[in-house]
Amino acid sequence: MRLRPFPPSAGHSRAAVLEAESTLIGQYGDLVRLAHVVLPASLGRHRRVLLAHSVVQRVLPAAHPGRVVPGVPLPRREGRRDRAALRRSYLVTVVRDALALGRRPALWPARLAPPRTLLPRLPLVLGLRLFPGSGSPEELRWAQALSELPAPARAAFMLRLLPGMADESVADVLTAAGVAEPVGALDAAQAFAAEQADGARVPQGFVPPGLVPQGFVPQEFDACALRASPTDLLRRRRRVRLGAVAALAVLVVGAVLTDTPPDSASRHTALPSASTRSVLRPADLIRAPADLWDNTSRVDFTAWPARGSRVRDENLLGRALSTWTRPGPGTRLSATRATPTVAPPDAPQLLYAGDVGGLAVVLFHDGRRLARYTEPLSADRPRSLTVARADDADVTTAAAVALTSGSAGVRYLIAPWVAETETRDLLRPDVLGRPLGVSREGVTQPVRPLPAPDGCTSAPVLQLRSSERIAEHHAFLLAGLDGLSPVHLTYTPLPGRGAPSREPREATGPAALSAWSHHACSLGALRGGGVNAVHAWDFAEQDLPDGGGHAVWTCARTSTWRGPGDVAVTLRSSADGPGAPARTVSRERSTAVCGRFGRHVAAATGWRSPKNKWYVLAAGSRAVTALTIGGSVSAREPGRTLAVPAPPHPRVTVRTTLSTGADLPGVAPAPR
Repeated sequence: MRLRPFPPSAGHSRAAVLEAESTLIGQYGDLVRLAHVVLPASLGRHRRVLLAHSVVQRVLPAAHPGRVVPGVPLPRREGRRDRAALRRSYLVTVVRDALALGRRPALWPARLAPPRTLLPRLPLVLGLRLFPGSGSPEELRWAQALSELPAPARAAFMLRLLPGMADESVADVLTAAGVAEPVGALDAAQAFAAEQADGARVPQGFVPPGLVPQGFVPQEFDACALRASPTDLLRRRRRVRLGAVAALAVLVVGAVLTDTPPDSASRHTALPSASTRSVLRPADLIRAPADLWDNTSRVDFTAWPARGSRVRDENLLGRALSTWTRPGPGTRLSATRATPTVAPPDAPQLLYAGDVGGLAVVLFHDGRRLARYTEPLSADRPRSLTVARADDADVTTAAAVALTSGSAGVRYLIAPWVAETETRDLLRPDVLGRPLGVSREGVTQPVRPLPAPDGCTSAPVLQLRSSERIAEHHAFLLAGLDGLSPVHLTYTPLPGRGAPSREPREATGPAALSAWSHHACSLGALRGGGVNAVHAWDFAEQDLPDGGGHAVWTCARTSTWRGPGDVAVTLRSSADGPGAPARTVSRERSTAVCGRFGRHVAAATGWRSPKNKWYVLAAGSRAVTALTIGGSVSAREPGRTLAVPAPPHPRVTVRTTLSTGADLPGVAPAPR
């Protein structure tokens, strides 16, 4: 949509222009936040903040004589209707300009910022980096989820936050701003709002009227509440010197060319202008202050200080960065599933650099990934680079990183907020944890890895406790599965009678340890899958027929950094001793079942009693009111559990009826 000249007969007065400016100042914060969210996150926090302010500050001429939005005149007098029309004009212009800044031409490289964002524009800040404050982990996850929506949907979502903006008004603004499918963008924004209304995903302070969080703005979005930090002072000084040298060289070359005859000048070749310096340099690495973890609400890898005896070894750091940028043919390169290995566009954060177990180890974090570089202290082993996903990490999943692994075990680097470090054997839930030695740099003694399911005689895991300065009495379990980050183990107990639904909790209590003793040996089969958490949920219990004892149904959900997760439903009885593997009865891949978006589950299996009789057993979670089985046996019974006679080795399926009246299929039976 183009701006057209305002008709001369409009008769604008200075009062009208002042009214337009006053309206803009009153709406400035909302407009800047709107522009900031619509602009692509790939621009970087500093450039995105400045562009958001630039977009809004350039709106004012659009309401002055000479440039207006069609059909939206300047206010002729002070009035609520004129101000509303002017506010709509500002919203349309901000959305349109922010969307335009995010577009790339068809052949424009994806690694470069959109061309319009490269043009100089006010405000211009030199010598400082500006960025919004970091919010809580919930706000960060919420902001990251919103950034993954298309730009028109982000615009629709933020417009719905503004007072008085009904969905019809939002669609009208999107249409006027040139959005091709405003209804689709609005639908996506509504779906996102509905998804985030789940209590497990909503930041503190988020109180949605309906499904729209009126007035709530996470700190990550507030481009008017900024923090400032200096640019790299050493790098700036070198650039100034290089700039002066380059300017002098240009003057000298210009003088020479001026005095050179045309014939001889035509025979000169162009001087090379490409820089031979590496894109990533040790001087550019981000280093967090040592006490940042105790002074921030974002307790994750960004709060780790740089540790190790070689954090100032620029030769080692340079080799590590160079290997990440251009891995050579002699480098062993590995990555978890769906993890890009390409080097980051900006300098990463340095977490560790030192010698561990005969290797020089360097550990980086670029905001979403961990990268571990190792090189031998002697020449008998090749260099290696391992890259793994680490986005959405928190106080538990960012508590430890594997530095080296060998025959003696795995050495971990422990987060600075961990106050106690122990190991315990999951197969022996009644045995207390044993203290694990940690060096002053945060490196542990070797810890034996989890064994494969076959021959599983012990299942060692880390038991860590956070400092009371950030969390009171917060202990948690981490299991090493050959990845850079060990896997967080959690547990939900059986539903209480008449009590509200239980929430996931740390797997450190007696009931959790007892349940995990029956699932520990299955963890070894998860190696190499990019797993970040495994949750065991005891969702039902029942008395078995023919004196078979008491049984507990468990849904174990394996979650990955990528998002998809697999589930396995198991059955264990009171006759099983501690550490006895639970029987797997159902499996399903890439499902939401047993997660926060799949809170209902049911499963069925054949079972032989101590009297050698066969039965079909079935059970469902707390919202199940009836179970229907089919296959070798057909039956329907009210309630959450079922046990009916069956022929030997029955093949059955199960469906449930929920308290809402909905019908839900059970988890598919595990293959035999």
